[in-house]
Amino acid sequence: MPGAEGTILITGARAPVALHLARLLHGAGHRVVLADTPARPIAATSKAAARYHRTPPPRFEPRAYAEAVEALIRTEGIGLVIPTCEEVFHLALAWRGRTMPAKVFAPAIETLAEVHNKHSFIRLAERLGVEVPETTLLRSRDDIEAMRDRSRALVFKPVWSRFARHVLLRPPPQALDAFAPSPAMPWVAQRFVEGEEISAYAVAREGRLKALALYRSLYRAGKGAGIFFERVEDEAARELVVRIVAGTSWTGQISFDLMREPSGRVLPLECNPRAVSGLHFLRDPARFADAVLDDGPEVTPDVTAPQTVRLAMWIYGLPAALRSGGLGRFRQAMREGQELLDWPGDPAPVRAQWPALAEIAGVALRQRISLQAASTRDIEWNGPG
Repeated sequence: MPGAEGTILITGARAPVALHLARLLHGAGHRVVLADTPARPIAATSKAAARYHRTPPPRFEPRAYAEAVEALIRTEGIGLVIPTCEEVFHLALAWRGRTMPAKVFAPAIETLAEVHNKHSFIRLAERLGVEVPETTLLRSRDDIEAMRDRSRALVFKPVWSRFARHVLLRPPPQALDAFAPSPAMPWVAQRFVEGEEISAYAVAREGRLKALALYRSLYRAGKGAGIFFERVEDEAARELVVRIVAGTSWTGQISFDLMREPSGRVLPLECNPRAVSGLHFLRDPARFADAVLDDGPEVTPDVTAPQTVRLAMWIYGLPAALRSGGLGRFRQAMREGQELLDWPGDPAPVRAQWPALAEIAGVALRQRISLQAASTRDIEWNGPG
């Protein structure tokens, strides 16, 4: 890949996937530099990181962020920038607005926005010949009223959102009074799909699939991000991913929330054009780098054990188990799950969880928001404008 011969910059260092990506590329012989906004992200402590740079918050200071990234690229001799979280949108905007001295491993902002938008993604998948659940755009109270008598069969969610935040799952009609979509902040109403949820993590280059991991989350942080997940195999899900990355000529990382119906049919629910936890099922540095950065064959998962973040399981999984009476299942999961932050010869990131958590908790307290909302507050992208 052009640019991969220089130092690689990985952004979003707060995320376990950024740490994992740094370890893979460092293990394959690349010099890796990390960047993000927090003072103490977990990945910054890793032996895989040659250096960590703090940046201005891209959501609140986009111009300063773009200038800082450009200066960092020149100072460190960066050849390739790999985003991992929603800073991908801010980086794409920076690349559109100036001539950057490095490549960014992501599509243009127009493509990113199309798949991130929960309505336009479904329309895109439909145009590419993928079967989709009925999905209606809501831009006014009148649009809401048209759905009122069917609310129990629908899922309502903002077109720009993450971690299942604000999702109304088959709500009673009166619950629709709690939100007011607008042309600037639209929602969607999507048919509730019965079945088994599948998450997909993929890497593609010019529409060719280079890595794919399919998995399901058995425990979550609230309704959102998975914190304990196991691999699955599903040919229909793979075919769906292949069709979308080929139809968009995708270059970069891309992830999907899918649903496998009892009949075996797989339908797309939404798309996240960034890294997700499926990356943790890929642990061979040489094979990963060869597939993603060079022209090697597609890399497949080489980890079979369930993956988890034990600290998150104690924070979110244990209370959920106590509420549901699933304490035995929780104990079994803790025995069987492999700590995804563990890596031979690189113990510091496991210990770094505590100061990183304290920093996020401070943001949550100051802003009076949840831990999960605080973890992405400064990098979120909620559409153009």
